[in-house]
Amino acid sequence: MNSAALKLELRSYSDEVASHHHDHHQLVLPVDGELCLSVNYAEGAVTAQQAAIIPAGADHGFYAPVANCFLVADVPETMAPMLERLPAFVQLDQVLRQYINFLHLQMQCHQVPGSTETEHQMLRLLLQLLQQRFALPVRQDRRIEVARTYLEQQLHRPISLNQLAGISYLSVRQLSSLFQQHLGRSPQQYLLELRMQKARQLLESTDLQVQLVAEQVGYTNLAAFSDRFRRHFGQSPRYFRQRNKQHS
Repeated sequence: MNSAALKLELRSYSDEVASHHHDHHQLVLPVDGELCLSVNYAEGAVTAQQAAIIPAGADHGFYAPVANCFLVADVPETMAPMLERLPAFVQLDQVLRQYINFLHLQMQCHQVPGSTETEHQMLRLLLQLLQQRFALPVRQDRRIEVARTYLEQQLHRPISLNQLAGISYLSVRQLSSLFQQHLGRSPQQYLLELRMQKARQLLESTDLQVQLVAEQVGYTNLAAFSDRFRRHFGQSPRYFRQRNKQHS
């Protein structure tokens, strides 16, 4: 199976034993029932109290002894390399169980084909929660701090990967790898998040024209900015501008 895009869907499994592997990570999260799994040499089950993390390339067998439903997240290997360092089976605390219930409700309420930016954001938060609870701490690389500081200070300028790598004294490949390792996302994804959050803050707290807000976060084309902003937050820039006026 080819590497998947970031995706979340509801699945049910049969009582027939099956096995395979794929070149993306996979999270199997409980909704109802039980799924018996073997992941490489680890054996366990996805239940109401436990989820499974299947790293890219891992052989895994599975069968479901009872009627079931699970949330299954396909995660590109490059997006979350830290998943390889997590256990195959993890105990779910109350916060994680509640968040999985929230994801399930969202899937039921918004049956829209394909992955949305909102869905991606929800999955990224889940990855952060898993990393906080189960990953060993990784000391922040000083070169990543240099890159992050530069991005935060230069949001209004075009920034290339080559430029950012040079400032950090890294190759482009090293830069991308370290961002994934330490921040769980690529430099481009991190920059996009910074720009969108800054734009939202300006729209909600200032009277700058939307065109000027776009320029403050590196967009010279208003239409491109508005489209990107809407896909990120699910609302147009003018929606947040109107909220600012209503609360002022």
